[in-house]
Amino acid sequence: MAVDLRKNHYELFGLPVSFRIDGAALDKAYRDVQAQVHPDRFAHLSDLEKRLSMQWATQVNEAYRVLRSPLSRACYLLELQGIDPALESNTAMSPEFLMDQMAWREAVADARDSAQVAELEALQRRIRGEGKGLEADLEDALDGRHALDDARDLVRRMMFLTKLQHDIDNALEALES
Repeated sequence: MAVDLRKNHYELFGLPVSFRIDGAALDKAYRDVQAQVHPDRFAHLSDLEKRLSMQWATQVNEAYRVLRSPLSRACYLLELQGIDPALESNTAMSPEFLMDQMAWREAVADARDSAQVAELEALQRRIRGEGKGLEADLEDALDGRHALDDARDLVRRMMFLTKLQHDIDNALEALES
């Protein structure tokens, strides 16, 4: 087996360790590595080797999933630096962001309860825009300034926006059915 799965996700795919990632390069590297570890290549071997190839393929898939997602990638970068984002236990945020959260949640609830699809779609666009802004801020904090405490706070904000985006998607789906 030519693939060393003890490497971190970036090393596994031969990519530089950074928040900013070349999606096309990641996709190509994933396909190349996956081709090396795919269980079909080991179908003629022993059961042990088949199980190992399945484990390798699973690890490669997980590494790809983590690096494709900006939120997962940011958390992973923090973990590589020995920083636990403490997403579950540390929910401290600025008062301004907390006020924004409350306002967004209330707007989503109001639009959902009154079946205002156009309003939900507008909120969805606004949240996506906020998320893109957070991605840019994360790139600056992680790749530019190496401000890991700032990045941890930004990850928490992004986690909230991601959850809110899912809530909006679910509300739209419920209204459409």
